[in-house]
Amino acid sequence: MKVSVIIPCLNNASTLATQLAALAAQQYAEPWEVIVADNGSTDDTVAIAEQFGDRLPNLRVVDASRVGGSAHARNVAAAAARGEFLLFCDGDDEVGAGWVAAMAAALEKADLVGGYMEYWRLNEPWLVRAYSYENGLKLFESGYLKFASGCNLGIRHAVHDAVHGFDETLLRLQDVDYSWRVQQAGFKLSYAPDAIVHFRLRGSIRSVCRRAFKFGYTEPFLYQKHRNKGMPQILSWKSIVKTVALFPVRLIASLRDRASLCKVLMEGCWRGGELYGCIKHRYLPL
Repeated sequence: MKVSVIIPCLNNASTLATQLAALAAQQYAEPWEVIVADNGSTDDTVAIAEQFGDRLPNLRVVDASRVGGSAHARNVAAAAARGEFLLFCDGDDEVGAGWVAAMAAALEKADLVGGYMEYWRLNEPWLVRAYSYENGLKLFESGYLKFASGCNLGIRHAVHDAVHGFDETLLRLQDVDYSWRVQQAGFKLSYAPDAIVHFRLRGSIRSVCRRAFKFGYTEPFLYQKHRNKGMPQILSWKSIVKTVALFPVRLIASLRDRASLCKVLMEGCWRGGELYGCIKHRYLPL
């Protein structure tokens, strides 16, 4: 088996069919499989996945409900995978035409690969503008090492095993940590521009802000984990205090449109999450 496509899922009944239909339409000459790793869904996620058995003959559904979190689901599926290459995508997005072939071609020369992220197809325009994702994203910048998103990521199976998979103690930013550890181990991260994923953002300001807070909360822990590996200090009290001080002014100015309001609230929640994370993880970013 050349390729294993891995989809961690938790209650993705409303979106999974779109992703599986996109995979069923892929053209790839080598043997490949799809593994849906169910993380304890209480909706019809598993039933919907099983309905695609005739369109994706090498489709399997594995139980990954023992531990909550997509990191565990990805690891369970990777352990069951037969492919030389592991391709990770999510159950609420949609891979583009030729995604499997583009990822596999890139992995012939690289250890870890990230693709292009497109945002207009599955999201309302105001939401794309709120994130400043009008031109899409290539590899993500972090102020340290670049990283690939877990919803558009390919890796050699042997490399995944060498770094012991995703860190299951992380409920957020697992893909950042994973990409960094792969590179710290001496492996190469490359970009595959033709491996396109249409990403689905959170659909309301409230859900965007909740997600931003959780990501911000995880950042201090991520820094504590990687600072001995050469990660420079990215967080600072100065940046947090500046955001808090300017927040009322920026909030008033943002009331002119929904995208601006969402952007300001999202940044405020991210900083709030960072501050709470610093307190919770007993980290002083001095």
